[in-house]
Amino acid sequence: MAGFQTKTFLKYDDYTTPFYVWESIKDYIPKNKNIWCPFYCDGKQKEHFKKLDLDIIHNEEDFFINNRGDIIIDNPPFSKKKEVFTRLKELDKPFIIICPVSTLNAVFFRNLFKNENIQILIPRKRINFIKDGLTETNRCNFDCLFFCYKMKFEKDIIYLD
Repeated sequence: MAGFQTKTFLKYDDYTTPFYVWESIKDYIPKNKNIWCPFYCDGKQKEHFKKLDLDIIHNEEDFFINNRGDIIIDNPPFSKKKEVFTRLKELDKPFIIICPVSTLNAVFFRNLFKNENIQILIPRKRINFIKDGLTETNRCNFDCLFFCYKMKFEKDIIYLD
């Protein structure tokens, strides 16, 4: 998918993740790894991770032709989740990715990860993403999970506080 830029995502894909969401998983993010957050959106993710004392690779570039860092942590465009998970599997790096809970039942996800040790971090409440700089409180009509691969957590399903 050469030339696939964040600018070409569908209009409803440019929602960003509030700081409190990243803060909720801070204890599960390895401090000794180079973290790549490949989906740029408004570019504020670098600021959020800096508040968590984490330096990340976060550039406006094509996820599908680049390969950075030791671990990938991000909120991808949901309309491209099949392509994103296919690329993640191809890269074969540890990841923590936010996606709708329905992804667990998707045929593509089962085919990609049915023999893998996928772990799940479950947020305490529904994530309300940010659109055009404003938090969309009570607007998200679906639940999301953190899908984790090769993270080696002590448990496969973790409920976040």
